[in-house]
Amino acid sequence: MSDPGMSDPGMSDPGMSDPGFAAIVLAAGEGSRLKSAHPKVLHGLAGQPLVRHVIDAVQTLGPLATVVVIGQGMDAVARAVAPCPTAIQSPPQGTADAVRAARGALADSLAGKTCGDVLVLFGDTPLLRTETIAELLRVRRRAPDTAVAVAGFRPADPAAYGRLVMDADGNLARIVEAKDASPAELAIGLCNGGIMALDARRALPLVDRIGNDNAKGEFYLTDIVALARAEGLSCRVAELPAEDLLGVNTRAELAAAGAVLQTRLRSRAMENGATLVAPETVWFCADTRLGRDVVIEPNVIFGPGVTLANNVHILGFSHITGADIASGAIVGPFARLRPGAVLETDVHVGNFVEVKASRLGPGTKANHLSYLGDSEIGGGTNIGAGTITCNYDGFNKSRTVIGKRAFIGSNTALVAPLTIGDGVIVAAGSVIVSDVPPDALTVARGQQIDKPGRAVELRARLQKKKKG
Repeated sequence: MSDPGMSDPGMSDPGMSDPGFAAIVLAAGEGSRLKSAHPKVLHGLAGQPLVRHVIDAVQTLGPLATVVVIGQGMDAVARAVAPCPTAIQSPPQGTADAVRAARGALADSLAGKTCGDVLVLFGDTPLLRTETIAELLRVRRRAPDTAVAVAGFRPADPAAYGRLVMDADGNLARIVEAKDASPAELAIGLCNGGIMALDARRALPLVDRIGNDNAKGEFYLTDIVALARAEGLSCRVAELPAEDLLGVNTRAELAAAGAVLQTRLRSRAMENGATLVAPETVWFCADTRLGRDVVIEPNVIFGPGVTLANNVHILGFSHITGADIASGAIVGPFARLRPGAVLETDVHVGNFVEVKASRLGPGTKANHLSYLGDSEIGGGTNIGAGTITCNYDGFNKSRTVIGKRAFIGSNTALVAPLTIGDGVIVAAGSVIVSDVPPDALTVARGQQIDKPGRAVELRARLQKKKKG
């Protein structure tokens, strides 16, 4: 697998100042153990696919190239990992075969570049962190004669994992699968975490020599250790946190990974200056952005694409997705903000209010039981309880524009397309179908008719009918 773009960069700096590495992410798994019709790596965790977590972690280190290996027909995976190039492994014949499948795309991406290391990662390990990947690279680079650095970890139950057997000098001698291990080898607590850092010049060409003389007839990347040692090359182990190497193969493991990730996200939020009243009940997305002195009350769920500025208060049982919330805003309880909701400074959105694709200007209040969709609402406006913007006619969606300092009375229906000027007062119970000029008082409801005494007569008639 040698290539002029994969020469030795000179490992004078074992740190990350010279990001002369590439990454191959293996993502061809079909998800059969998940009992799913969808590829395994597309299952969601904290608002994004499993594989996206891995790519985001490695991209922070600035790789020269990242190639994702997918299966035949996995167009949805290719879209999810874009703009990273993909390579197709068909048919899937093991991890070494997957690395070989990446050869062409990797060479194309590295054309004219000098690459010292190639990381091999797995798309179903979403808890892998940037600092963990960096440590694996550091171990490979710390001793320039190291051809292969293998991730090791110490699981609570090592039963099913391959063991890492070390030699007297503390180097990796071999990897032994659990089913092939002797009792002494099974007593080893250090297990194979799967991911590797390969010296592009010396180790990567060995991938082509890996055979498939095994029960499954597949090409296993773990065999590279034996080949490297046979060539007199050094192999080392980077002992990494077990949590980071957790793979997702079942629904239970997906849930377990989600719980770990949520704990990390909650801790990060609090470390950065947010108050979580009941942290274990708040659910974040990986891309949730919080300012300082944000207060989040219990049972709040954040979907993708949410940004909160400083001093925002989110009350309990609110659900927020795709929203941008400015300083001083108060949301909830029981509020729902959908994609395109923009709340400017000091906006109040209260209980059972839904906002979608709408901008609420500074100081605007919608405190009760309202739906505001496809709207532009000026600052200082009050939206009364029960107000709805009728934005959909069954075929098309239209916008409602409300000016500054308007007062929209309770139980009002605003039939879009509609423009209501600055300072307008709309009487409660109105159905507004035409534009309203600034500073107008608008009443649009049926005439009230009172018939004295008729209530007594009506009750008597209804009671008689019920008895009959």
